[in-house]
Amino acid sequence: MNRSIRHTRSGARSAALALAAGAALLGGIAVPAMAQRDPAYASARSSGQIGEKMDGYLGIVGAETPALRRIVNDINIKRRAVYSEKAQAANATLEEYAFAAGCQAILKTEPGEKYQAPNGSWQTRGSGAPARDSRCP
Repeated sequence: MNRSIRHTRSGARSAALALAAGAALLGGIAVPAMAQRDPAYASARSSGQIGEKMDGYLGIVGAETPALRRIVNDINIKRRAVYSEKAQAANATLEEYAFAAGCQAILKTEPGEKYQAPNGSWQTRGSGAPARDSRCP
């Protein structure tokens, strides 16, 4: 297979994964509705203690506490289960699907929320678009 065909298929696959990941996030699957209503999660997110990572999971920004670790682990376990199911349905790897979901989650952050930039640093979302990995669809 020549390089341009591989690139086109790869691009189509990335777009399909992004659409599927976006649908999962929009439907509240990646962050279960219960977690979204959890005052501890909402507080940690709005105060910048946790943020969206490029790999599709939540991360702790700064000092870790047992309470933050519990929140992040609980949501990440649920995300991984959803990603695994959706990746299988999309004929993709878990990592490919999670990355596409991470791209979408970072895009959906609100001003003031934390996210992981392509260089791995934690950034605070401003009024403009967040910095995303060049591989994001």
